[in-house]
Amino acid sequence: MTPFREILRRAVIATPGAIGGAFADSQGEMVDSYAAYDAHEWAVLTAHYGVLLAQLHSWLGTRHFGGPEYFIAQHAAIDVLVHTLPGGYFALLAVGKPAPPLGTALISLRAAARALSEEMA
Repeated sequence: MTPFREILRRAVIATPGAIGGAFADSQGEMVDSYAAYDAHEWAVLTAHYGVLLAQLHSWLGTRHFGGPEYFIAQHAAIDVLVHTLPGGYFALLAVGKPAPPLGTALISLRAAARALSEEMA
C-alpha cells in the first residue's frame, strides 16, 4: 500500500459512512485512492470534482477572494467533500447517505489533506 493510499484509508475508516477517498491532480486525474466503489466510476467521480474545483478557483479568483480551501456538495445519495492541496492537487472524501454530521468528515479530510501535503513535500 502506498503512503498516499494509507492516508486515504485512515480518513475513510475514521469517517462513519465514508465510501472512499481520493488524491488527484489539478486536472482531476487520480494519483491514488481508497474506496469501496467501482474503480472506474470512482475515477470518473474524482475527475468531475476536479473540473468543479477548477471552475470554483476560476470564478472565486476573479472576485478577489482567492480560491476555496474546501467545498462540500450534498447529493441525494452521497455527500462529497473536496479539500485543496499545494500544487493544484486535491483530496476528496465521499460519504454515503444517511450521512453523519459532516463535521466529522471535514475533520478527517483536513487531517488527510495535511498528511498528504507533508508526504508530497
